[in-house]
Amino acid sequence: MRSAKRRGIVTAALAATAVVAALAAGPGTAAAADPPPPHPKVEVEIPGPEAASGQTLAGSGHTLVPADGQGRPAPRLSAPSAAADGEVSKMIDNGSTADRLDIVMVGDGYTADQLDQFHADAKEKWGEITGVEPYTTYQNLFNVWTVDAVSAQSGVSGDPAQGDVKDTALGSYFWCDGVERLLCIDQNKVDSYVAKAPQADLVIVLANSAKYGGAGYNEPSKTLGYEGISTASAGNAKSGQVAIHETGHSLGKLADEYFYPDTPGYEHYSGPEAGQSNISILTADQMASDRTKWYRWLGETSPDGGTVGAYEGGGYYVTGLNRPTDGSIMRILGKPFNLPGVEAMIAGFYRHASIATPATSTARTLRPYDTARVAVPRLAGARQLTVRWYLDGRELRRYEGRTAVPVRDFDLGRGTHALTVRVTDRTPSVRDPGIAAGLRGAVTWAVRR
Repeated sequence: MRSAKRRGIVTAALAATAVVAALAAGPGTAAAADPPPPHPKVEVEIPGPEAASGQTLAGSGHTLVPADGQGRPAPRLSAPSAAADGEVSKMIDNGSTADRLDIVMVGDGYTADQLDQFHADAKEKWGEITGVEPYTTYQNLFNVWTVDAVSAQSGVSGDPAQGDVKDTALGSYFWCDGVERLLCIDQNKVDSYVAKAPQADLVIVLANSAKYGGAGYNEPSKTLGYEGISTASAGNAKSGQVAIHETGHSLGKLADEYFYPDTPGYEHYSGPEAGQSNISILTADQMASDRTKWYRWLGETSPDGGTVGAYEGGGYYVTGLNRPTDGSIMRILGKPFNLPGVEAMIAGFYRHASIATPATSTARTLRPYDTARVAVPRLAGARQLTVRWYLDGRELRRYEGRTAVPVRDFDLGRGTHALTVRVTDRTPSVRDPGIAAGLRGAVTWAVRR
């Protein structure tokens, strides 16, 4: 009580001194003594505390942090370092930015002579991401770009100790908001590098550190259009899992499936039905009766273990909200997405990616000496996308599965005809007809003899 009172006295004295100084400075200068405007803040998700053994919860809530991090100036670089700064490379090339989901990876705490290490770390993290379904199956729907952000010093602030300060390109720092594992960045600096890439649908910041940590900036960018930023320590395996979890929010629009036991205010949820697809106030019987939420998956064995049902606890509340399974990656790091989660992630992929890209221009009428070509991404595994051709709406069954068809093969009558190819993803991982309707693409050419 005595120390709190002392802080109040000091604050009052400082405030009085500021007022006196402003008056003494004369007219027109009082505004200069006003406190600076508050820094704009952004909501981030805090990763769960790292468990030495056993399971690590995916998160431990959200907090508001300054969008510009610690507000430090950009580092001053030598001429050779500045020359390397901002270089863009296409690490994974699966097609045009218009038809692929583009991920941009930017490193922080890498000096000019450590950029090769950044590229190696980026490949390793992408390998980790594509080791998780549905990323594994759909990895060819993605482009991955790297942007070289050159830092004046190696490493990031707060590593190894809270007081350690590093001069880095993106201002990454542990101990954000007083939480050691919360790895925050200066979003304006990140955006200055992301803007150099041709397109960004999702951003991953890799910190040059082996310390466990990360953060989820899951608000879509109003200026660059990306879905969110995930931060992760490049040298820590569990931090990569944090990044995958965060894409569950940004791409899958999934809720957190963990909850806070023994936390005031989170004992019971009594509000309306949740908007996210993977938490609900309904029991399994109610879902089945109302034919809503994840009722199509009830009773199925899920990749994360167990059977899809309605498990109490989720969306941070111990009771009142249910989750589909007991331990998906939306609750526990290192686990796969559950079946409803996989379906939601696939829907997210298709919001950005197209599966039918014309490889022959549609801008002109094709003649018998032309060949109609379509680029169709391959899926990982035996199952592939369905490709079917139609002439004036009539299916040409003998061309099923082909991606190139010579116009001379058709018995064309007089006038101009419509040649259409339709590509469909008939994945068993999607049962919602509304989502399934979006898993298709088509290209149409005008043809004539």
